[in-house]
Amino acid sequence: MFEFKRIFKKSRYIEVKNLEDEDGEKKPNIPSGMWVKCETCGKILYSKDLESSIMTCENCRTHFRIGSRERINYTIDSETFIEYDKDMISGNPIEFEGYEDKLQDLRDKTLLNEAVITGEGKINGQDTVIAVMDSNFMMGSMGSVVGEKITRAIESATESKKPIIIFTASGGARMQEGIYSLMQMAKTSAAIARHNEKGCLYVTVLTDPTTGGVTASFAMLGDIIIAEPNALIGFAGKRVIEQTIKQKLPDGFQRAEFLLQKGFIDMVVDRKAMKDTLTEILKIHS
Repeated sequence: MFEFKRIFKKSRYIEVKNLEDEDGEKKPNIPSGMWVKCETCGKILYSKDLESSIMTCENCRTHFRIGSRERINYTIDSETFIEYDKDMISGNPIEFEGYEDKLQDLRDKTLLNEAVITGEGKINGQDTVIAVMDSNFMMGSMGSVVGEKITRAIESATESKKPIIIFTASGGARMQEGIYSLMQMAKTSAAIARHNEKGCLYVTVLTDPTTGGVTASFAMLGDIIIAEPNALIGFAGKRVIEQTIKQKLPDGFQRAEFLLQKGFIDMVVDRKAMKDTLTEILKIHS
């Protein structure tokens, strides 16, 4: 079932911390962060093993949410990534109270300037432009800067006749920017159309979660649409849809595997195989 409280979790695992016994004495000291618990299956995982498996649970295949920098490191060849527009930051176009302070606080905490990183690099030697959204920054919501950075990346790919790959992770449009946020849906989609007219390849990789205005625009316009296992993908929430149509929706609704079955996406790819899969796609279309 679609649960908003789950969307805003940074990941589906918790850190295993030291506990006290009934007498108040601490149990043997375990260095912080050494073990984590998968919230899906409950298995205790050694953090080093988790990192070596690209943040996927070895027991249940759960894909933990990861940041944009981590994903770029997993995907792009070492020392080939060139970042675009890294100093671009959001303003406060509708003077939403407290918005500027919230943005600055997030920049300090996440070391990101916005909810997307764009640039170009190589994937196993294949040239590509890439944009990676980050759910750690305002739940990956799409404001004017997110839309502008993605549009510029698409336009750069169009001009250089390169493919573009966009990893989506978003709660939708950013309400603090009002209509300026909604405008990004049309702007990014128009840029994709121009990219397509030039005969260039566009691949989207939908990660957990991809919802709202991002789903309703560039996320679902890929020539090839890939999703990570069990990723939440949708526009409105399941409960909202059920209340609107007065019908019970099937189990697994809005999950990657359900969308694959219904033909909305082309493939579900494990994170461990993602780089090789993208490499093959780029080779075929080069």
